[in-house]
Amino acid sequence: MAASFDPVPTEFQVPFAWLDGECVPAATAAVPLMSLTVHYGIGVFEGIRAYDGADGPAVFRLREHIARLFRSAALLRLEIPFAAAAIERGCTDVLARNGLRAGYLRPLVFVDDGKRGLGASNNRIRVAIATWPWGRYLGDEGVRNGIRAQVSTFARMSPRSFVPKGKVCGQYVNSVLAKRTAAAAGFDEAILLDDDGCVAEATGENLFLVRDGALCTPPPSQPILDGITRASVIELARELGLAVREERFARDTLLLADEVFLTGTAAEITPVREIDGHRIGGGTRGPVTERLQKVYLDAVHGRLPSRPEWRTRYDVRSDAAERSAR
Repeated sequence: MAASFDPVPTEFQVPFAWLDGECVPAATAAVPLMSLTVHYGIGVFEGIRAYDGADGPAVFRLREHIARLFRSAALLRLEIPFAAAAIERGCTDVLARNGLRAGYLRPLVFVDDGKRGLGASNNRIRVAIATWPWGRYLGDEGVRNGIRAQVSTFARMSPRSFVPKGKVCGQYVNSVLAKRTAAAAGFDEAILLDDDGCVAEATGENLFLVRDGALCTPPPSQPILDGITRASVIELARELGLAVREERFARDTLLLADEVFLTGTAAEITPVREIDGHRIGGGTRGPVTERLQKVYLDAVHGRLPSRPEWRTRYDVRSDAAERSAR
């Protein structure tokens, strides 16, 4: 009997992708079978969101995301064959071409076919940008009332063997293993510790705890991604007068927190109500988390006058919008 596979969800299917400098039909924007990235994970990517606002649609912190894409590529000695500005335009162009006033963007830098084997170093470097409408990664219910997390038996990758500061394709096997193990045990997400037993991050999100009204999050010196949502939350929290400390802490400190929440482009700000069966605080979204969620949503939707530079506006083509609505 043939195996049954989940089809691509209808909402993920959009007409156009951006590939090597232009918008093309998404169905033809394929990665070659013998791409080094497919076989060895040598590639980098970003996750970016666009939001609709009262002043029109805009991409949130686009420049910072593309700057990190270039930093990730540099860690792998991949030279991106486009200027940052061209990729930024590619992001807004593909959103506009698909008539999306809000959506998720996935720029991908991948290595083409050519010389084969681990030593291949001069194959063509290519860039693709996919986009699709995407709701809250951990669910609306999770954003309102919190998710259940498991501390994973898989440790966060060590900088002695990997480059945790890069969004590198192959490195996410670490996160996938932790996520699948947590899901099989009935949890929504996994939290990874570093080699010293200190809290690092979740599978695709940075982590914060709240104790006595102050925030604490693992410092950049740990094997965590320098999250752009993480940086945004730190700035917004300090604007609200909240103390923020970046320091190492162990699992027991996490369990004693008044509140715990995760941050990421896909997850936005998602509270954690339970870890390994241990109730966190009141067992639901806490007041500090809720306050930060509100100001963060104000920022991404253009309702925060102090941060206009965080949003890159674009125009949706009327013909694309009409076609998307049909």
